[in-house]
Amino acid sequence: QVQVAESGGKLVQPGDSLRLSCAASGRTSNSFTMGWFRQAPGKEREFVAAVRWGDGHTYVVDTVKGRFTISRDNTKNTVYLQMNSLKSEDTAVYYCAATSRNLIQSSVRRMGEYDYWGQGTQVTVSS
Repeated sequence: QVQVAESGGKLVQPGDSLRLSCAASGRTSNSFTMGWFRQAPGKEREFVAAVRWGDGHTYVVDTVKGRFTISRDNTKNTVYLQMNSLKSEDTAVYYCAATSRNLIQSSVRRMGEYDYWGQGTQVTVSS
């Protein structure tokens, strides 16, 4: 059974940087995709970024491209979301998700494609 757990969320000021981590346990193959979603108050959960474990291919939503990057550390079974130049509109609960499949562009943004979810970590951007 795969489990994922996020960490790293906190209160930061506009313009700051922050790195979130998501550790996965129970992964048994490279056919695996991990992603980040976020949910702001009063809004639906939305896709942010994802990485395919086997080939390292990444996907980042256009609204944060250039500010956010996703990466993975195979040795630690951990995915990172590096967030730079944070804005107040980035305030949200950030969720890590995973699936034991290699997702593609057309499917990586859909919540229903992910089988395993973390509890979420709060990121608040405020002065």
